[in-house]
Amino acid sequence: MDVFEALADPVRRDLLCRLADAPARVVDLAAEYPISRPAISKHLRILTDAGLVRAESHGRERHYRLARAGLAPLHDYLEQLQPTRLPIPEHALDGLDLEVRRTTRERRATPSTNSDKEQTA
Repeated sequence: MDVFEALADPVRRDLLCRLADAPARVVDLAAEYPISRPAISKHLRILTDAGLVRAESHGRERHYRLARAGLAPLHDYLEQLQPTRLPIPEHALDGLDLEVRRTTRERRATPSTNSDKEQTA
């Protein structure tokens, strides 16, 4: 099962969120949803086949937990969506900032040539 197919269903996405907090039994998970226990088991089987969930046997009970390593394809996909260009680092603009400040200071210190021309006219 493909990770993206497994995540296509909102119930399965919600189950993953629930299992991110702590492991749980099918009985506990089914109590939180308005669907049957066999339906929850089927969702968990799909998540297990996709490598997103692991089942551990504790006597007669099975506890399901999130398998974070199974999220690697999703992380890889999201990384591909990041821009390839790096943003301009702040220190790269320091020189521009310095030049703007210097020019502003010089303009304030030097009398304007336009106002001199207006006064003589």
